[in-house]
Amino acid sequence: MKEHTIDVTGKKLGRVASDIAMILMGKDSPEYAPNVVANVKVTIEGVDKLAFTDKKLSEKEYQRYSGYPGGRKVFNMAHVVEQHGAAEVLRKAVYGMLPANKLRKLRMQNLIIK
Repeated sequence: MKEHTIDVTGKKLGRVASDIAMILMGKDSPEYAPNVVANVKVTIEGVDKLAFTDKKLSEKEYQRYSGYPGGRKVFNMAHVVEQHGAAEVLRKAVYGMLPANKLRKLRMQNLIIK
């Protein structure tokens, strides 16, 4: 089991999320195989000090849909950070950068955000 610890203090969300996604997929290892979950654990520290621009906080939107007519809810990033913290924003960004297949859930279990 290979363990990575990443300090994200003062870094931009997208750049950090893409690096984390690459590690979770195992693309930094010579044993990379697209059909296998890499044997890695990624621990993230300093999430509360992640750098967000004011424009991103106000304009980036997350949505949820209940399945009923009129059930679409849209939240901006500032609301998500206020309600759930910066860790949830990072988790959503990494989740979106992983391939949408059966292994995505298993790869996300190897992400630990402190």
